[in-house]
Amino acid sequence: MNTLNDQPERPQKVLVIDDQILFREGLISLVRSTTDFEAVGYAGSVHEGIEQALLHKPDIILMDFSLPDGTGLDATSAIRSHLPDCKIIFLTVYETEENLFAALRIGAKGYMLKNVTSSDLLAGLRALSRGEKAISRQMMSSVLDEFSRTLPVSSAGREKLLSRLSPRELDVLHELEQDASNLQIAQRLFLSENTVKHHIRNILDKLEVENRREAISFVRQNSVGISL
Repeated sequence: MNTLNDQPERPQKVLVIDDQILFREGLISLVRSTTDFEAVGYAGSVHEGIEQALLHKPDIILMDFSLPDGTGLDATSAIRSHLPDCKIIFLTVYETEENLFAALRIGAKGYMLKNVTSSDLLAGLRALSRGEKAISRQMMSSVLDEFSRTLPVSSAGREKLLSRLSPRELDVLHELEQDASNLQIAQRLFLSENTVKHHIRNILDKLEVENRREAISFVRQNSVGISL
């Protein structure tokens, strides 16, 4: 006699939102070739996607980024307001970090490129049940880089980096933390703008950051107090 624990789990319902008909049909065919997923519908626009999501209440949505009447971000925001447990994976040609982080910020559970193999896509879908995110290998380095930049530096590491700065560079860094422009820094410290730019380049090199935004983040994330 079967017990409740013996009953197989139902297939995960998958909705495909993509305006490229041939690609969309390929995804549906791939989903239907499995036993653990079930294709329940498709759509080619933001408006249709929202309608289909509310109708079928899918477990997973494969979402294109660019749609005729908006973006996948628009559709994701609307759908998640009604179906917060729905797992949305972007499947797109866009490799930009801006799009990747925009998708993750609004609650997407994955971001994969359209050149992904069928086996990798299915592996990504199955990873969702384990609480993991499905992100293409090409994009994962961007996630790890961003994560590492947000981690506070150890006290010893922070002091070592700051010790590289000259007193004048510390002055400039203090002004950067106040969101001062190059012109404002020059006026406040009685320097030329070219000298300010030179100091900022040195600061970025010595703190091992890429730009002034990261330098400001270094100060704020590590609660660095710069006394003049």
